[in-house]
Amino acid sequence: MKISNQENNIKKPQRLDSEHVFQFNCSEKSPCFTSCCQDVTIILTPYDVLRLKNALKISSDIFIDKYTIILPKSKQLIPMVVLKMNEDNKRCPFVIHKEGCQVYDDRPWACRMFPLDMNDDGTFRTITNSARCQGLLENNRIRISDWLISQGIPIYDELNYLFSEITNPLRAQDFDIDNTKIFQMVFMALYNLDKFKEFIFNSSFLDRFELDDIRIEKIRRHDIDLLKFSFDWIKFGIFGQKTLNIKQSAIPKEDKK
Repeated sequence: MKISNQENNIKKPQRLDSEHVFQFNCSEKSPCFTSCCQDVTIILTPYDVLRLKNALKISSDIFIDKYTIILPKSKQLIPMVVLKMNEDNKRCPFVIHKEGCQVYDDRPWACRMFPLDMNDDGTFRTITNSARCQGLLENNRIRISDWLISQGIPIYDELNYLFSEITNPLRAQDFDIDNTKIFQMVFMALYNLDKFKEFIFNSSFLDRFELDDIRIEKIRRHDIDLLKFSFDWIKFGIFGQKTLNIKQSAIPKEDKK
């Protein structure tokens, strides 16, 4: 989600479906080039963090510490992770005014969607106007569904949907959890995949859960499979869903009776 402090008062436009054709183009020739990257709140999903830290070739720990602000939410298990803007000009740290985005191929979902955002019912809306974004005046008409594909949205939507299967049930109920280790473990599994991988392969984790060799290798080699596994692990641990199986050898004898 990308929220501009200058756009909060814009009248909400009509809801647009995926077949709607809209007019937009952005380039370095535009006088407002990169202005949308300033004075905004960009909420990062786990997949956003994964793509960005890999693009920068740094660890999850370093990325989280240097480039994010963690905002705890009252009685919620998962905090809000926000991209940290430059203190002096409130500009995205990855954007150079004349050159543009330095992590463009791995930019967050919200940046890919601009100037659109998605409504709760799956329709779309514009989140700016031509006074702020002159790209809306460009003579380039495109169907929303085609736009989403051109911006690489499908893989983000897939991972964000899996993430929503965790966040939506959590929003529907208040969690009264005093154990900070639970918060830390959930945050690690979602946003610190480097540490989560260490947890899987450098602890007794694989001695306790039944995982076939193919899935183990996928988790070891591919970050997307690792992230999908983290969702399953949270569903198992928090909601008690049967997404994982405990090995018989790891079940205490008294629980087998």
